Amino acid sequence: MTTDAPALHYWHVWADADGTSHQERRTLRSFERQSMGGAAPQWNAVQPEAPDKAIFCVLPAGWVGEWHENPAPQWIVPLSGRWFVETMDGTRVEMGAGELSLGADQGCIVDAAGHKGHRSGTVGNAPAVLMLVQMEYAP
Repeated sequence: MTTDAPALHYWHVWADADGTSHQERRTLRSFERQSMGGAAPQWNAVQPEAPDKAIFCVLPAGWVGEWHENPAPQWIVPLSGRWFVETMDGTRVEMGAGELSLGADQGCIVDAAGHKGHRSGTVGNAPAVLMLVQMEYAP
């Protein structure tokens, strides 16, 4: 068993001071060895922000959510299928099961092309099943 704390990579969708959305790869490193319910210790990265709600989504094959902001800061966890997120800066990221995104692009301003926030959609011929954990405040 390794004693080195793991690192978890995720895509962070955010808005800059000018109201333009971006994506960048970040790393969660705040893991500590802890027991849960008396089980053997495992690596946990407890997030101090309390979740507001959890939502399970099924995006049909071919679905596209045109330009919009995340309705609240939210962790997005693909469970099956593939989906993409494209931000105002032109970055497009495709994700599948086991990858992670933090949607925190609230406060965007409409650009010259009429884009605000991000657009997202399914990739391929299968639905994308996502779990969203919405927060009141961004982690």
